[in-house]
Amino acid sequence: MKKVWALIDAINEWTGRICSWSLVVLSILVVMEVILRRFFNKPTIWNFEITKQLYGFHFMIIAGYALLYKAHVSIDILYGRFSEKTKAIMDIISYAIFFFPFLLVVFYQGIKYAEKSWAIKETSWSVFAPPLYPIKTVIPVMAFLLLLQGAAIFARKIQKVIRG
Repeated sequence: MKKVWALIDAINEWTGRICSWSLVVLSILVVMEVILRRFFNKPTIWNFEITKQLYGFHFMIIAGYALLYKAHVSIDILYGRFSEKTKAIMDIISYAIFFFPFLLVVFYQGIKYAEKSWAIKETSWSVFAPPLYPIKTVIPVMAFLLLLQGAAIFARKIQKVIRG
């Protein structure tokens, strides 16, 4: 099982490392738009749509990476005072009640949402009208990566409770 957990960690690690470079592209596009708009009075019709989709892609695709490194928001007022075993028990309960049911719904609905978008070749409402189906496909991918990482963490927590 440790090899499976390590593989899941590696998938999210490399997804995060590779896809975090989308922030560089995003930053370049935003700076370019500001320069074109402010200094040359030549705004683009496409930059807003592309940066919005690129940010959405970045935010969603690295969610599993963030979970791997415990970068998601948490409230640790009481949690930090508990023993490691109690923390693991609390994590198991919260993953079972909140995390997995929520992500299973997001995954299922995300697939339906992306399928509809692909079926009609959905485009944006703007003048530029880029396709929306690729970015909507990232929703179930994000949910799947989070489910994988959550399953690995969940299994490790169960092992910690059992073995102490």
